[in-house]
Amino acid sequence: MMGKKAIEAARVFVEDTGISDSLSAEDFLIEREEMLRTMFPTSELMPGASRLIRHLHARGVPICLATGSHRRHFELKTQRHHELFSLMHHVVLGDDPDVKQGKPSPDIFLAAAKRFEGGPIDPHNILVFEDAPSGVNAAKNAGMLVVMVPDPRLDSSFHDVADQVLGSLLDFKPSDWDLPQFEDAQI
Repeated sequence: MMGKKAIEAARVFVEDTGISDSLSAEDFLIEREEMLRTMFPTSELMPGASRLIRHLHARGVPICLATGSHRRHFELKTQRHHELFSLMHHVVLGDDPDVKQGKPSPDIFLAAAKRFEGGPIDPHNILVFEDAPSGVNAAKNAGMLVVMVPDPRLDSSFHDVADQVLGSLLDFKPSDWDLPQFEDAQI
């Protein structure tokens, strides 16, 4: 369900849990909304995310965010991290008009590739960081390279499609991808 549009994920959830007879996907989303309004403002960054974003930004590497989250959820999740997200060239959200289908469709990543300054970036020159299997598949469907940083509870069979799988962004080595090394990197 991770990375899918909310209604798509809700349909999967109510069907797979067997509660679809008593709760529709739409009603589930209404009940879920109150919980998210409480939880999202306390969202933490993944370990290593701030270091990586600041490093790439400082070295002039174009970066953006492509998330299946809709604007209202994105704003709740990121309200404590505005400064960090301001370092990105642009953000593409799940409710963007150019995103017709959620992940694993490549729509969101192709929309993001088109919006960089100077025009579209060749998808083969884009490195995506993903935590969700559907996001990994979306990036690969767009022709992009993918570093997956999955939840440790995720079955490892979902790791196969990614170009690299890391336990944490703290383990990322930019030089593995021809990107500028961290200044504190051991030689």
